[in-house]
Order: sequence, then structure tokens, then C-alpha cells
Amino acid sequence: MILTKHTHATIEIDDAHGHLLVDPGTYTPNAPELLARTSAVLLTHGHPDHADVEAIGAALAADPDLRVWGPRDAVAGWLEAYPGRVMAAEPGQVVVAGGIDVEVFPAAHASIHPDISLPEHLAFMIGGRVFHPGDSYAVPAVEVDMLLVGVSGPWAVLADAVEQVRAVEPRRAVMIHDTMLSDAGLAATERWLSSGMLSPVDFERLAVGESTEV
Repeated sequence: MILTKHTHATIEIDDAHGHLLVDPGTYTPNAPELLARTSAVLLTHGHPDHADVEAIGAALAADPDLRVWGPRDAVAGWLEAYPGRVMAAEPGQVVVAGGIDVEVFPAAHASIHPDISLPEHLAFMIGGRVFHPGDSYAVPAVEVDMLLVGVSGPWAVLADAVEQVRAVEPRRAVMIHDTMLSDAGLAATERWLSSGMLSPVDFERLAVGESTEV
């Protein structure tokens, strides 16, 4: 399985069984290109930095083979127009997205502020190896090979990221949701999250477009 990190929280997965895309949002300038080369999209939630509504809508209109899964409120605008192609995912489901098995987990969006309401939110275990928690610090009750961990944003808390990794105990941890940090901030966060400091494993920082084998 090959994981490619794109801007912010957008992740592309390729393996022998197929291909899928997670959270193509408005911070991802090549989202239309990524959508054009996949047959499956997973959305953790409907915030614009995770779901580019215009680009996803255009892709659904252009490609009759494209399938989209996400929380009901994130996909509600497409359910009637694309029955059987856009699905409201539920925790506990196992779906086959782009040929890849995906387990759906409950995952509450991390708090931004008590005055700010939060959308429905899910997390995904992809191919039994990669756990994408979206904007959450969810801890799945399963073994995780690679944990993707958000490190910037109005909800991001370094201490919570550390505790998530300690609880999950993944073999690898990769930084995502990183657009709101400068290069200096990313380097500092990487140091704090490195093995021997606070985390039991080294956090990996992939450049935009960089791939790694899982």
C-alpha cells in the first residue's frame, strides 16, 4: 500500500486492490485533479478544508463511476442527486471504497470553542493499516500500523496529539492537517513529537506530494 500526502489533510491511497482519496478540501489546490483520477472519496466531515463541495460536485457530475462516503450532513447535498453513488456512512460499517476495505469509526470533532457547534464526524481505518481520524483524537480499539495525526488548526492541541499516539501505540505516526503552521512551527512540532521527547514513536513529516509505503 502506498500513501501519498497532499496539502493539509488530503491523503491518497493506492494498493493492489484499488485507489481512494480522503478529505479533498479547499486548501488542496489540485483537488480537482486528484478527484479526476480516483473512483472513491472518503470525507471525515464537511468543513471546507476537508470537503471542497464545488470540486466534489463537479467530479460527481463528470464521472458516473465516482463514489463518495461521509457523514450524513457532509453529503446531504448530493444524496438525492446521486442515489447509490453518494452514501451516508455510519460507525461500525465496513465499506469497499475504490476496491479497498474501509472500516468506519465514531470520532467526535475536537473542540474549537464551547460557543462553536461542530459537524458530524467520522474516522476511517483504511485497508486495515492506515487510520485517518480527521479533526479528532479518536483512539480505535484495534491495532494501527500508521496513525495520521493533526498538528495545526483551531482545535489542535499538542498534549492531545501526544496522548492519542500513546493510547493508539501505532507503528508509525504521520503529521497531517499542517497548513496552518509555518516551516519553523512544523519543525518545532516535529521535535516535540519525536521519540525520546513526548511520543513513543517518531512523527514523520511528509512533504506535499510525497509518498511512503505502508
